[in-house]
Amino acid sequence: MAEERLQKILAQAGIASRRKAEQIIVEGRVTVNGKTITELGSKADLEKDHVKVDGTLLRKPKHDVYIALNKPREVVTTLSDPEGRRTVKHLLKGVKERVFPVGRLDYLSEGLLLLTTDGEFANKLTSPASHVEKIYLVKTNGILSAEQEEQFRNGIPIHGRRTAPAKLKMIKHNVNPWYEVRLTEGRQNQIRIMFKSLGRLVEKLKRVQIGFLKLGSVKVGEFRHLDHDEVERFRKVLHLND
Repeated sequence: MAEERLQKILAQAGIASRRKAEQIIVEGRVTVNGKTITELGSKADLEKDHVKVDGTLLRKPKHDVYIALNKPREVVTTLSDPEGRRTVKHLLKGVKERVFPVGRLDYLSEGLLLLTTDGEFANKLTSPASHVEKIYLVKTNGILSAEQEEQFRNGIPIHGRRTAPAKLKMIKHNVNPWYEVRLTEGRQNQIRIMFKSLGRLVEKLKRVQIGFLKLGSVKVGEFRHLDHDEVERFRKVLHLND
């Protein structure tokens, strides 16, 4: 294993995002072979160097796992639930690694959810700064007016902060229409709150794409592993190989 920058090593180990890892280094919380390191250009090799953060030794990362799951409705996007509800962990039969969700889909929503062991990948993908677009199909209990559609696209104030610009188009005209929504951020229950603020309730919500990755043929409640080319494509988009 070649030498890599310390902030990248910390991020790959899931300690923190690369930016936060830089702060940890500057604060003098990282040692390499017993020596405190505070310079951001410093490098190490986990195969031969002892790297510690707050006194805890970092282990050489195992082969990371990346999973695309088609989450059903009424499943919690966590690994455990105090209320005893079914979680995504129950769907990952045969997966021995401790993967964790990248972002979330709420209890009543369904569709594409990524899970991984790669902390840096998860931090980057969920950051609005990465501008990775997520596509959703949304059924509502009524049609938005042209003015309301424009409000939706321009952003809706949520808890004192306006949402980022979004894309919206009706894909099935009906009394209860279907819309395609494209977002580059993902606040909790964001789409439901945006429609509710315009007087419409979401009846169904399904995420069908994250960046270039489509839900495809993965059946509800099932999953597949991302292949090498898909992982590398994500890493390029997220600038993880820089």
